[in-house]
Amino acid sequence: MLDEARRLAPRFAARAAAADRDGAFPVDDFTDLRNGGFFGLMVPARLGGAGAGFSEYAEVAYELARGNGATALVFNMHASVTGALSGVSDELAEALGLPPEALAARDDALKEAAAGSWYAVAMSERGAGSRLSRLATTYERDGDGYRIRGSKTFCSGAGYADAYLIAARNADDPSQVSQFLVPAGAGLTVEPTWDALGMRATASHDLHVDVTVPAQALLGGVEGLALAVAQLAPHWMVASYAAVYVGVARAAVDAAVEHVRDRGLGRLPAVRARIGRADAAVAAARLVVAEAARRVDASPGEAETNRWVWRAKLLAGTTAAEVAASMLEAAGTSAMRRGHPLERLYRDARAGSLQPATSDVCADWLGVDALGGDPDTDGTAPRW
Repeated sequence: MLDEARRLAPRFAARAAAADRDGAFPVDDFTDLRNGGFFGLMVPARLGGAGAGFSEYAEVAYELARGNGATALVFNMHASVTGALSGVSDELAEALGLPPEALAARDDALKEAAAGSWYAVAMSERGAGSRLSRLATTYERDGDGYRIRGSKTFCSGAGYADAYLIAARNADDPSQVSQFLVPAGAGLTVEPTWDALGMRATASHDLHVDVTVPAQALLGGVEGLALAVAQLAPHWMVASYAAVYVGVARAAVDAAVEHVRDRGLGRLPAVRARIGRADAAVAAARLVVAEAARRVDASPGEAETNRWVWRAKLLAGTTAAEVAASMLEAAGTSAMRRGHPLERLYRDARAGSLQPATSDVCADWLGVDALGGDPDTDGTAPRW
């Protein structure tokens, strides 16, 4: 599948300018992803998927992002859902006391992904961001199921996904935060609000929720798991973006090299130096992401693994923004024109340090940890 990602990247790149210009969801890219079996990347082989680990996901996301960062970013959301579900082994489920019906629901969702369904994430809210403990969306018991009500923002792929991972707090006990996998359909209304500086093709619109779902829609079958899982194993919520933005940064370097060659600017030492520094910065960030991914596969949830997870997100976000800006300067004013690849990549890269966890939050988390505090609780604002 990594070879297929490399083959698709130029095709995605050829479509990227039009999708960005129009703010249009890359439907054709997602058709290619479905036909290539990418929605089953994280699904265990026993359920019809490719059985990839976090490291393999990171490599695929990096290659897809070299084609179109927006496509890779939305795919990341799907992978975070299927990856998290696949990470709940039968042994872990037994340790957590998850009911058998929850495991059956897990397997059904993963089988559907392997067959071509894809999932979006509806977590962030206006005024709360992605902090789970501050969500206003609530759920309550309704017969044998649950009624979920609220509004989400920055829901990438809104209106196109087959189902949505929706985070909500218990209306009677707000300390309990749970997640539900809700099929697209009645009760989910998309409000087209996404008209942003970068990542314009992600269709990250608002999603209004007033839906009743059966009990099996509750992920894990036990209420209140979302906060605990986020703190114990934050890689999908924090570091899955990292590979995408390193791929965007590499695409910026590649675009600058092509531009510099075409314009005969390679004779200028300052231009060459910018490209050299950018190449080194992207390579370093990619190594950090690879190390974090390796540790996630080997020792998920361990303290040192989580440190690398936060380092990866911090470096990917800051590196993408800095590299894209430098490559724009190396290329010159002509690269600022609408439709030039570097102009789009500059805007897409700028989003990396803003997506949760933001670069400032990542840096603060790492600083608190280095000083011997509890980085999940000792910040001035709640991490989750």
